[in-house]
Amino acid sequence: WSQKLVESPACVGVQEGGYLGRATAPVHIFERTTAALRALLQKLSDACSAGTTQLDIGLAAARARAQEEFRLHADAARRRAPPPAALAPTQTIDPTAPQAVDKRRMTGVDVFIFAAVGVGICFAAYNFAVIQRTKVNPGRTYQPANSPLIAVQAELAKVEQIHATIDTGAKAFLRAEYTICVQFLLAFSVLLLILTTVGSSFAEGLFTTVAFLVGGFTSIASGLCGMLVAVDANARTTVAAASEPPSRLTAAFNVAFRAGAVMGFALCALGLGVLLALLLAYRVHFSDVSEWATMMDCVAGFGLGGSSVAMFGRVGGGIYTKAADVGADLVGKVVHGLEEDDPKNPATIADNVGDNVGDVAGMGSDLFGSLAESTCAALVIASTSSDLLDAGWAALLFPLTISAAGILVCMACSFIATDLKPAVREADVESALKLQLISTTFLVVPVVVYLAHALLPDKFELPSVVSGTIKASSTGAAICVSVGALGGLLIGLVTEYYTSHSYEPVRECAHVCKQGAAVNLIYGLALGYRSAIVPVYTLAAIVYFAFSLADLYGVALAALGMLSTLATGLTIDGYGPVTDNAGGIAEMAQLPAACREKTDCLDAAGNTTAAIGKGFAIGSAALVLFALYRA
Repeated sequence: WSQKLVESPACVGVQEGGYLGRATAPVHIFERTTAALRALLQKLSDACSAGTTQLDIGLAAARARAQEEFRLHADAARRRAPPPAALAPTQTIDPTAPQAVDKRRMTGVDVFIFAAVGVGICFAAYNFAVIQRTKVNPGRTYQPANSPLIAVQAELAKVEQIHATIDTGAKAFLRAEYTICVQFLLAFSVLLLILTTVGSSFAEGLFTTVAFLVGGFTSIASGLCGMLVAVDANARTTVAAASEPPSRLTAAFNVAFRAGAVMGFALCALGLGVLLALLLAYRVHFSDVSEWATMMDCVAGFGLGGSSVAMFGRVGGGIYTKAADVGADLVGKVVHGLEEDDPKNPATIADNVGDNVGDVAGMGSDLFGSLAESTCAALVIASTSSDLLDAGWAALLFPLTISAAGILVCMACSFIATDLKPAVREADVESALKLQLISTTFLVVPVVVYLAHALLPDKFELPSVVSGTIKASSTGAAICVSVGALGGLLIGLVTEYYTSHSYEPVRECAHVCKQGAAVNLIYGLALGYRSAIVPVYTLAAIVYFAFSLADLYGVALAALGMLSTLATGLTIDGYGPVTDNAGGIAEMAQLPAACREKTDCLDAAGNTTAAIGKGFAIGSAALVLFALYRA
C-alpha cells in the first residue's frame, strides 16, 4: 500500500514539481505506519486462532459434561420405571381438533354442584334432627309441670300405637310395590341392552343400561326416603299440636313443614349428586370432547329409569290412595254412619297409609322423573352444539347448575316460614306457604341469570328442528329459565286460587253442596275445567318464548326453570299428607277437640299444597314432552 502510494501520480508530480523534500516525510510516515499495521494484524490473527481453538475446546468439554449428566439421569430414571416405548414422531397440534380432558380433575362447576348437593343433604339431616326433638310419647318425665301433654298421657299412648300401625302398613306397601319395581327394572334393562346394542354398539348399550338402572334405583331411594320421613313426622305433628295452647299453631306447623323439607332437599340433592357422579364416571371412558354427544345419549337412560319407577309410584300409589279413601268413607260414613277417621273404622289406617304412598312417595317419584328427564334432555341437546362443546365442560353442565342454585336458594328461603314469619294463627298458614313459593322463585331468577352469563358463551349455535341451526345467546338461555320459573309460580298461584278455602271458588262449591250431590258434581267439574284455562295458556306462552330464543334447548331450560324451586315445591307438597295424617291420628286417639281443630286448619292448607304440587308436576311434564322430541 505504501509503495503504491509513493509511485502514485500525486507523489511523482510532487517530486517533479520540486517538492521532493516535502514529500519524503509523508513517504517515511506511510512506510512506518504500514509496518506497524502489518504487525498488529498479525498479532490479532494469531490471537483469534488461539481463541478459536480454546473456544472449541471449551465447547467440546461442556458438551461432553452435558451428555454425561443426561446419561446418568436417564440411567436413574430407567432403574425407577420400565423402559419406554419407541418415541413417536414429532406431531403438530391442531388447535381446532378435539382434545382429551383430564379424567381425574374436577372443574369449578363440578365443585359447585357437589357443594350444593352436600348442603342440601346436610340441611335435610338438620331438619330431621329437629323433628326428632318432638317425641311421639314424651311421657311425664320430659314435660314441665304446666304442659298440656300431662293431661293426655293415655291418649298419647294411643298415638304411639296408631303411629306404629301406620308405619307397618306403609312399609308393607312399599315392600310390595318396590319389589315389583325392581323386577320390572331388571327385566326391562335386559331388553334395553339388547335394543341399544343392536342400534349402536354393545358398549353404548351397556352404558345406557347402567344409567337406566341407576336412575330407577335413585327414584326408589327418593320415594322411600320421603315416605319414611312423612310417616315418622305425622304423629309428631299431632303431639306438637297438643303441646301448645289452643291459639297457637307454630309447633305443629314447623314439624310438618320440616318433614316436607327433609323430603324435598334430600330428593333434589340425591338426584343431582347421582347424576353428576354418573357423568364424571362416564367421562373417564368418553374422554374426548367429540365423544360427549354419545356419552349424553347413554346418560339419557337415567331419566328413563326415574320415569319408569315414577309410573309405578304415581299410578299404583294413586290408585291405592283413592281406593283406601273411598273405601273408608263408604264403610264408615255410608254404611255405619261414623265420623271421619273414627277409631271404630279399621279402614282409616289404610286411608292414612294411602295419603303417604300417593302424595309423598308417588309425587316424589313423579317430580324426580320430571327433573331427571328435563336435565338429560337439555344435556343431550347441548352436546349436539359445537359451540357449547368448544366452550367446555362448564357450559355443558349449565342445566345441572340451575338445580344446584335452586337447592341453595330454597334453603335460604326456608327459614322465612319457620323463623322469620312463623305461622301462629290459621290465616298465617297459607300465607307462609305462599310466601315460600314466591320468595324462592324471585330469588332464583337473578342467580340463574348470573350463571348463564358466567358459564355459557355470549353467542352459540344450536341445531334446530325447523331449519338447520339457530343462533342463541346466554341472555336468551337465562330468559328461558326465568320464563319457566315465573310460569311455574303463576300455575301454582292459580291452582291455589281454585283449591284454597280462602277464595271464592271453593266457598261457592261448598255452598252448592247444600242443593244436592248432582249440582255439586256439575259445579265442581265446571270449576275444574275453568281452572285449567290459565295454566294451559301459560304453558303455551312458555313454549313459544323458549322455542323462539333457543329452540328445544330453550324449552328444556324452561322446564328446569319451573323445577328450579323443586325443593320448596316438594316441601309444601309433603306438608299436606303429614298434616292429613296428623288429623286422623288425633281423631283416632281421641285427643281434645282443640288439637283436632289445629290439625284441621293445617290440613286445609295441605290440600291446597298438594294441588300446587300436581300443577308443577303436570306443567313440567308438558315442557319435558316437547324437549324430548329433539333429545
